[in-house]
Amino acid sequence: MAKFGLSQPVRRVEDPRLLQGHGRYTDDISAAGQAYGVVLRSPHAHARILSIDTAPALAVPGVLAAITGADMQADGLGEVPCVIPLKNSDGTPRAQTPRLALATDTVRHVGDPVAFVVAETPEAARDGAEAILVDYDTLPATTDLATAREAGAPLVWPGVPNNICFDWDAGDKARADALFAQAAHVTKLTIVNNRVVVASMEARAALAEYDAARNHWTLTTNTQGSWLLRQLLGDVVFKLPQSHFRVVTPDVGGGFGMKLYLYAEHVMVCHAARKLNRPVKWVSARTEAFVADTHGRDNITAGELALDKDGNFLALRTTNYAGMGAYLSTFAPFIPTGAGTKVLASVYKFQAIHAHVLGVLTNTTPVDAYRGAGRPESNYLVERLIDAAARETGRDRIALRRQNMVPSSAMPYVSAIGQRYDSGEFARLMDAALEKIDWAGFEARRAASAKQGRKRGIGLAYYLEATGGSATENAKVVFAEDGFVDVYVGTQSTGQGHETAYAMLTNHELGIPMEKIRVRQGDSETLPDGGGTGGARSLYSEGQAILVTTASVVEKGKMAAGEVLEAAVADIEFARGSFSVAGTDRGIGILDLAATQRARVAKGDSAILLDTQETAEIKSHTFPNGCHVAEVEIDPDTGLITIPRYIVVDDVGHALNPLIVRGQVHGGVAQGIGQAMLERTAYDPDSGQLLSASFMDYALPRAEDLPDIDVDLVSVPCETNPLGVKGAGEAGAVGSPPALINAIVDALSVAGVKHIDMPATPEIVWKALATAKAA
Repeated sequence: MAKFGLSQPVRRVEDPRLLQGHGRYTDDISAAGQAYGVVLRSPHAHARILSIDTAPALAVPGVLAAITGADMQADGLGEVPCVIPLKNSDGTPRAQTPRLALATDTVRHVGDPVAFVVAETPEAARDGAEAILVDYDTLPATTDLATAREAGAPLVWPGVPNNICFDWDAGDKARADALFAQAAHVTKLTIVNNRVVVASMEARAALAEYDAARNHWTLTTNTQGSWLLRQLLGDVVFKLPQSHFRVVTPDVGGGFGMKLYLYAEHVMVCHAARKLNRPVKWVSARTEAFVADTHGRDNITAGELALDKDGNFLALRTTNYAGMGAYLSTFAPFIPTGAGTKVLASVYKFQAIHAHVLGVLTNTTPVDAYRGAGRPESNYLVERLIDAAARETGRDRIALRRQNMVPSSAMPYVSAIGQRYDSGEFARLMDAALEKIDWAGFEARRAASAKQGRKRGIGLAYYLEATGGSATENAKVVFAEDGFVDVYVGTQSTGQGHETAYAMLTNHELGIPMEKIRVRQGDSETLPDGGGTGGARSLYSEGQAILVTTASVVEKGKMAAGEVLEAAVADIEFARGSFSVAGTDRGIGILDLAATQRARVAKGDSAILLDTQETAEIKSHTFPNGCHVAEVEIDPDTGLITIPRYIVVDDVGHALNPLIVRGQVHGGVAQGIGQAMLERTAYDPDSGQLLSASFMDYALPRAEDLPDIDVDLVSVPCETNPLGVKGAGEAGAVGSPPALINAIVDALSVAGVKHIDMPATPEIVWKALATAKAA
């Protein structure tokens, strides 16, 4: 495999292990003497807890403990925190939603944890949880984002009027208002970005082991970064130095943002392990995951687009009601504010933007980052607005986009919302997508579908992503005794192919055969810190850390080679995995050099080892972008939609491994199709029950729902990192919903339908056609 360089479609090195069943996930791991935990959850969306009687649970054979929130408070445990200290527009702090691992006086959504039962077997733990007697006084609940802020709506938290937990804005309001006042045309559109259940293939799980002699925990759990959990468990919950916690993340079967956070169950197993002085394991059931894992999206946004008489974009104004659920999750307030608004300008030359974001509490499962985290919501609004403006003004939707795109000659370009784009050739990518799908020939295809009684539509969306994450990243290279090279990283793969990408990069820099490289991740004790995976940050952040670390390895290697080859360091050269003395045939391979130095140290000699750990500063983020074009065909008798063609042309900068990038885009598009056409999170307005709490009622996309997804990559290298890469992991989910809904509206527009919200299920589409026909 060493013959492959960068930019090659190298097959993923981790796949044989995973496909052959040799993956090691949290639920595969057991500790000697472990007990099993089950969470008792609230059946009510809103209720006071009058009493909790755990005695019946303790009487169940095999039950070891029945822990309540009062028990945790008595032991001095802190809250499960939200780490975003957001300020309102008037400078006051956002509302507080103090969240204990186990509720003590009030439950605020169905699934809110009330007690934690630990037993010798999972069956005994379940029986114990069912035996607990909780006396609830049910309270009125609000589950509808659209009405939660209205006068008279039940309050999720006392002291939070109208359920508005923050009121925040960004941009230049005065300038935007002035431009709207002089606009020749204003397009207004209110859109729903529907709440989604993440439903990762692997459910959450946690195993805590406690060493009483050291007052030290080892928590094994499926995360997107072990270091954040270590920090929050130590600093906030248990109020101990972080060194008292080791967090280990094995293989992870999907995360999509949902596994970034510290959850109540992490606290429960750690507390129970200390209380019982034995390992405690918890594994989520699938229906439990529907109400206990964070959800995604859940926005209602009113957008306004101002144009001059020639169709030039003047300004954009948005008011976004962002559902937060019952508690502010770890990063929740940041998603619709700092994350979402920074891409509102997208690829267009707005003169001003003003964004107003209101966080809305409801008696529902908390909402936090989901693939794209705020950026899909903003891109969806902008692209839907542009299509609506084109229809209203009689302009061609492609020409309208083209004339308002930032030209490549303007790079670097500072957007109306203050983001500095280092690179981008937006019109070039759009033209490539239009040519690839044969946009010019679409009307003939529409006519052919019409002859068969079907409505065909075509939709385009240009998206701009903005990656994020920690300002530093770490890497360590260790030359192991067995002849392999271990590369320790601070990010966490949840299925993206990190092991392959990092091995390719290490191979390129050090010349070590890929089959000799092992990527190590997920153990908080292997590196001083790690930024984890989220915000499509992994390759451009960890890649920079690997670059600085391998550069240090080479410098150490030159000094070590000078010792072994008895030459001045200035005369040592390094190329293709070997050190040599300039102008001679004397040299030594890097693996042999590492082994030689280890052997010298083992004998007690002084020698320079090649092992190195470095920290990279991540000074700039990246702006991946691209064009999605979808064709849909609709059966008007049933409302059923099929997608005969789907095209993506993406700029992710320098694609380190195009095969992996295309796979990431495919996955993102699949999730976007799910949100746009299938996935509906439905709560009963009276009881607050989640009606779509299983795969019987919640429709994830299946293979038959997905088209062939044709992905082309156009490389416009990023100017702000040495690899030239732009984050690719989330982009597919950003461009797909607006492309699909624009295509669906285009198909339905001949029948008089001008707007439809996600999810465009067959029922919703059929009703829209019937309503338009009746009108």
